[in-house]
Amino acid sequence: MRQILALDMAGTPRKWVSAETAVGYYARDLVAWEHGAPAAVFRGGWQRSGLRSVVQVASILAVRGSEFLPLQYRREPLVTSEKLFVRDRNVCAYCGGRFRGQDLSREHVVPVSRSGHDSWMNLVTACRGCNVRKGNRTPEEARMPLLYLPYVPSRWEDFILVNRHILADQMEYLLAKVPAGSRLRA
Repeated sequence: MRQILALDMAGTPRKWVSAETAVGYYARDLVAWEHGAPAAVFRGGWQRSGLRSVVQVASILAVRGSEFLPLQYRREPLVTSEKLFVRDRNVCAYCGGRFRGQDLSREHVVPVSRSGHDSWMNLVTACRGCNVRKGNRTPEEARMPLLYLPYVPSRWEDFILVNRHILADQMEYLLAKVPAGSRLRA
């Protein structure tokens, strides 16, 4: 299903919405501005004048209203395994192999049992074999150096990490704000 990138008035991504939800924003006159190509076209009924109602939904919408007031955003996006694997491009941090999602696991650089936290800076992607081999040790103790370092994705990167079917103009909009050193640019 095609998703529409909903922004606040400042152009900051707020959420992915369905095209049907976006039509509701148009109907309630909440769309402040739009960007990108039409992502969906909805046709309504016929009017007495012979005209048919049509709503073209752009792929990127700035929405006004209380739901989209500028907020203080979390400094760190929430961590999920799926987003972690995308951030790390499905590459094991220890052996460098590329794997399918079901063959990967979240690996705590400093194990939880040794006061490690479940955070972006302490998590990397690892294949199951390397995760078991490292066990309850640090990479140095296990003699398994990290091939890349963990990092906290920006809000813009987070929107890329959560959607697998991003349209080209949406990706261009989001990537424009992604830091130059992001793994998502590689």
